[in-house]
Amino acid sequence: MKITPLDIRQKQFPRKLRGLDPKEVQGFLELVEGEMEELVRESIQLKDDLKRKAQRIDEYREQEKTLQETMVAAQQASDDIRDSAKRQADIIVSEAELQAERIVQGAHTRLVQILDEIGELKRQRAQFEAGVRSLVEAELKLLEVFQSQQGPHVPKNIEFLSPKGRASTPSAEASPNTTKGASSSK
Repeated sequence: MKITPLDIRQKQFPRKLRGLDPKEVQGFLELVEGEMEELVRESIQLKDDLKRKAQRIDEYREQEKTLQETMVAAQQASDDIRDSAKRQADIIVSEAELQAERIVQGAHTRLVQILDEIGELKRQRAQFEAGVRSLVEAELKLLEVFQSQQGPHVPKNIEFLSPKGRASTPSAEASPNTTKGASSSK
């Protein structure tokens, strides 16, 4: 049972013969009432302080919860960004490797083409040299045949073909026809 200061003030004690001094009892009750009122006020004030502090604690807990959620979200965002950057870096590296492989393959293909072209040019050169060699040999054979047919007059014909020989030889017109006939037999 709770006793309030009002209960103390209104408390009546029955009187008995040879009982207590009513003034002293009344004085003591007033003293107890005052102390009780002070304790009640203090208790109310402490309860109010406790409520305010409990509210502040609740606010702090809410802020702490919000901060934790924010930190978790920031950590997740950081992890997502790091993972995304790693994926992008992997993609860039893969594309660079693929492009490098294409460049190397293209260079190798071009090298093969150049080597084929060099081989073809060497073959054409060899053909050309063989053609020139066979032409020179044919011309030498023709010259040998021509010398064998002309006999000792060949040096005179050679002199005739030279620019000095034409001017000094009186029969210059007859010799070129013979030379033309010999060269047309090619």
